[in-house]
Amino acid sequence: MTSIASSRPRSDPGLVVALDGPASSGKSSVGAAAAEALGYRFCDTGLLYRAATWLALKRGVSPDGDPSALVALVPEIELIPDAGGRLAHVSVDGEDVTDEVHTPIVDEHVSAISRVPELRTALLERQRALADEPGGIIMAGRDIGTVVLPSADLKIFLDASVEERARRRANERGIDAGSAEAGAILDQLRQRDELDRNRAVAPLRPADDAVHIVTDGNEFEDTVGAVVAAIRTAEERASVAPARRT
Repeated sequence: MTSIASSRPRSDPGLVVALDGPASSGKSSVGAAAAEALGYRFCDTGLLYRAATWLALKRGVSPDGDPSALVALVPEIELIPDAGGRLAHVSVDGEDVTDEVHTPIVDEHVSAISRVPELRTALLERQRALADEPGGIIMAGRDIGTVVLPSADLKIFLDASVEERARRRANERGIDAGSAEAGAILDQLRQRDELDRNRAVAPLRPADDAVHIVTDGNEFEDTVGAVVAAIRTAEERASVAPARRT
């Protein structure tokens, strides 16, 4: 098992790292753990889309309706840093809704909301502004290396089979692997993959220069270690601390 102990203070310069992958590939949990080990900031951009989805459902805003109604929700959404600088919590209109945005109803509708071009444009500059702040950052999503930060210092694509991802999601929710509910999760992830990979705007795909990490059969610590190792290798190759690039 790879050691992921932190080796430097947060004040040290670091890289801009794009961490992409399909739903339930571990981007959020692995990215956050790797950021902690490296003293980096962490941003789960999926929280922005999940929050927009949750709020749209709450307000009765349809992805097939007026896109401006979705865009109007964006100013109410804020990512909140923890003590380590990881933007892993989400606030909507001043209320912490981190748990609410991870519910099955949001899982069901987030792809439809996320593919609205006007919403993606509204969130794009916010994501780039976060990456432009001082210090190393790992930014996780589905189009970070291809659209949001195409000139990131390092691009990583975290992948796993849909069966493995469904098993993990069911396990996280305490659902028996052989149950009908677990089967529904598998079907939902297959549909999500189809939507994400074939949407007209910013489809899910690895950047051409991404480091591809397949995690089937990995323990969590092994995957974190692989991401940390890739970042440390990239750091060693960088002769100077890179400027923020978008």
